[in-house]
Amino acid sequence: MPTVKAYAAPSATGELISTTIERRDVGPHDVLIDIKFAGICHSDIHTVRGDWGPQQYPLAPGHEIAGIVSEVGSDVTRHKVGDRVGVGCMVNSCGECANCDAGEEQYCLKGNTGTYGAMDRDGTITQGGYSSHVVVTENFVVNIPDALELDVAAPLLCAGITTFSPLHHWGAGPGKNVAVVGLGGLGHMAVKIAHAMGATVTVLSQSLKKQEDGLRLGADHYYATSDQNTFTDLAGSFDLIINTVSAVIDINAFLQLLKLDGALVSVGAPAEPLPVQAFSLIGARRTFAGSSIGGIKETQEMLDFCAEHGIGAEIEVIPASKINDAYERVLASDVRYRFVIDTATL
Repeated sequence: MPTVKAYAAPSATGELISTTIERRDVGPHDVLIDIKFAGICHSDIHTVRGDWGPQQYPLAPGHEIAGIVSEVGSDVTRHKVGDRVGVGCMVNSCGECANCDAGEEQYCLKGNTGTYGAMDRDGTITQGGYSSHVVVTENFVVNIPDALELDVAAPLLCAGITTFSPLHHWGAGPGKNVAVVGLGGLGHMAVKIAHAMGATVTVLSQSLKKQEDGLRLGADHYYATSDQNTFTDLAGSFDLIINTVSAVIDINAFLQLLKLDGALVSVGAPAEPLPVQAFSLIGARRTFAGSSIGGIKETQEMLDFCAEHGIGAEIEVIPASKINDAYERVLASDVRYRFVIDTATL
């Protein structure tokens, strides 16, 4: 079992430290990936700090992985040595339930295997992309098109698919008015993708401080939610709202911005509940929904779509030694718009 370099959290309260972790040997259907870049997702912080439940430590997070295939198992047919590939938020599923059969492995009825902090098939706890190498079964490795640089592609494996999937599922496109709540790691990808799909895009942010960025990224309109006139002026305006904020917001106020049969979809995941009044939904047959990532097939479709439209994440590449600083900056909303670790610096 090979030992590889990594950055891992020793506890829920300790800073991440340089260490080593063990990877399984390459099996017949496995792919060994030489990780080049790993994105930092807000979910990484929630998980390692125990916000979403207790974890086993040490824990190396990271589920936005881009790299090069360096070895394949004897029965692998989907990938070959030298391929540019990515790994997202899951590395396995049962492969047998109705949802897996439908290509929706993220909703596996037996629970998919998360890229880190999950029980793997060999009984060990999975370790993520803040490391030099990872071994993943071939069916959960996607191809990164040549048109995408690996550093800007890494965040697409979470931020990209997390926003692409609901935009695709709820039919964002020409003639649709789409609002994006929050312009952060997820929000900036939602703006880019919705714009490329042909929708009219509005950013709803606490303030106007990122307005110039939002319009540059593809938004048609930009409003501050700290101004109560926003909720009056935009009432009944949107077919679809994507909420990317991982903090408590007044969902009922945002539901009033939907048209008849409109949907508000949360992809941000705060630790606290989001109370909803029944009449906020009943009044215009509105829907309040949630969405996870996408299945492997949809993730590949997303990467191909982004390559076709020249979409990558807006990133700040950092050395591994800056991971803890990056965490604090993410919590302070001081990043535009995704930190990406150069794993050569581990």
